[in-house]
Amino acid sequence: MKLLHYNMYQKLKYTFAVCLLLTGLIANAQVTIQSPYSKFGVGNVKGSLLPQFRAMGGISTGVSQAGSFNNINIQNPASYGTITTVTLDMGMSGGYTELKNSSMKENSFNASLSHVALAFPIRNKAGFTKAAISIGILPYSQLGYDFKNTSTIGGTPDNQKTIDYKYTGEGGLTKAYIGYGRQFGDHLRVGVNLEYLFGSLIESRSTEFQNDPGALSSRIQDKNSIGGVNFSYGAQYDVRIDNKTTLVLGYSGSLNSALDSKRDRYVTQYNFSNGSENPALDTLEKVENGKTNMKLPLIHNFGFTLQKSNKWLIGADYRMGKWSDFSIANVNQNLQDTYGFSVGGQFTPDYSSISNYLKRVEYRLGFQYDKTYIQMNKQDVKQMAITLGLGLPLSSYERGVIYKMNIAAELGKRGNINNGLLQERYINIHLGFTLNDMRWFQRFKFD
Repeated sequence: MKLLHYNMYQKLKYTFAVCLLLTGLIANAQVTIQSPYSKFGVGNVKGSLLPQFRAMGGISTGVSQAGSFNNINIQNPASYGTITTVTLDMGMSGGYTELKNSSMKENSFNASLSHVALAFPIRNKAGFTKAAISIGILPYSQLGYDFKNTSTIGGTPDNQKTIDYKYTGEGGLTKAYIGYGRQFGDHLRVGVNLEYLFGSLIESRSTEFQNDPGALSSRIQDKNSIGGVNFSYGAQYDVRIDNKTTLVLGYSGSLNSALDSKRDRYVTQYNFSNGSENPALDTLEKVENGKTNMKLPLIHNFGFTLQKSNKWLIGADYRMGKWSDFSIANVNQNLQDTYGFSVGGQFTPDYSSISNYLKRVEYRLGFQYDKTYIQMNKQDVKQMAITLGLGLPLSSYERGVIYKMNIAAELGKRGNINNGLLQERYINIHLGFTLNDMRWFQRFKFD
């Protein structure tokens, strides 16, 4: 018995050590995306989706247990009620983006750690699991852009002046959460996540006179350091079609919480000559640690899945967000309400096959469409993507321990080049490693 306790302690120690290490790396990772559309709101919102759900177009609201493997569905905490083994999921992601307008284009690439999530089933006195606790950390949004607009003023070539308007931004928000989900009876599950959102949004706007050494250039720098609590919640209801086929109806959402924020602002003037910037000559405004807030929108998600046990799953989600209520420092940011939908599914030829590995693989496919919260030149910016992926079983080194690698690819675009706008085409690759351990916290009896 002492040996069993020691082995369990060792697993906990190493697992939490890895989680803490990756948590620190994710929280302090430098965001390297290059997306002018991330200038708006809180940046590009990532969503609480692990690779296995992204591969199915992002369906998650009605997903309880996709196949025979336990997965952590952060998007709907009600799904925790179906987790029967200790489950660990961690991964990384990378993306290739092509930015294009009517006259030019450029490419960029970024990669980073993406998530760490852990779930523990809670056993009742009879040894059954109908509840679980999950903890984890993952990106909430990413901010990264660097572009400029150039114009000239003056009536004749002799007195014309070239002015560059430069815009830069970096940072983003990270979400750490702890959640609880429970099943009541044979059909209903409910759950909640307590979330802590934190990070910094750093933005700068500069006006520079390129060929007039006597003119004063100016810059406005804003930094919002954000930290606050939010809640997300969900429910799922099972409808049994037959012994192997189930319809799952789901709902999830999050509150329109107000997060604390500390704001730093500097307005400076400087000379720009010979292609370089000189030290600041004057500071027109300086605000440090100004206390304010950021108000999040109310989010609703509705979804369903139809699945045959250990064989196939298909489903759809519909989502909407009240981003027109989003504000920083009690100033409305003039964003648009959002809506979108996802459809997708997965298929496993024979999850128990011994002789044919490809039959045990989970094949996933999906599609997603969203009207984002951005409107430019009276035109809504829309986003759509085709998704696909695989769930690859890996060799089990110990009895009762199962490993799986999940790969997802998103091929999509955001915006278009009409009316002088910008189009982003992207390929995002997400990689996750999932572990199911059926022996943790297991009760042993000795005769």
